[in-house]
Amino acid sequence: MLAVLAVLHVLISIALIVLILMHSGRDTGFGGMGFTPASQGGTHIVERNLTRLTVVVGLLFLANTIALFHALK
Repeated sequence: MLAVLAVLHVLISIALIVLILMHSGRDTGFGGMGFTPASQGGTHIVERNLTRLTVVVGLLFLANTIALFHALK
């Protein structure tokens, strides 16, 4: 069980890092490439979905961290 949680933790960590790096401050990162014109402003649907996915993966990371803590205790 501990090994499964540890491997899962590494995979979730990598996914979280990739998702965070995809975010952009002003449509300059991977998340904003070609989806929103600079003059349009606001948040495009792709950015909102990327944010939602990042939050979900972050919550999975939190839950897995707590599970690892209890497994090691």
